[in-house]
Amino acid sequence: MEPVWNVVITFEEEERTTRAYATLELSDRASRGWGQSRRDPADPDIPRIGEEVAAARALIRLGHHLLGAAENEIEDIEHHPVHIHA
Repeated sequence: MEPVWNVVITFEEEERTTRAYATLELSDRASRGWGQSRRDPADPDIPRIGEEVAAARALIRLGHHLLGAAENEIEDIEHHPVHIHA
């Protein structure tokens, strides 16, 4: 069976600010990313848009955490610095 990873995104909303937390639970560790969006007072109150922006930013940050973890694992094996381009 192929591996399946599920990312859970949760939100906190406070007035015009939306925060998203993206969490990936693996068997040996968890990786997390967070993102935030702020609605301009002149913009209409459409929570879904703020959630999309905050979630996208959280997923980007989660991706960077995963790349960093992969770099560290490769460095442990190869015994030299590694940089993975996003």
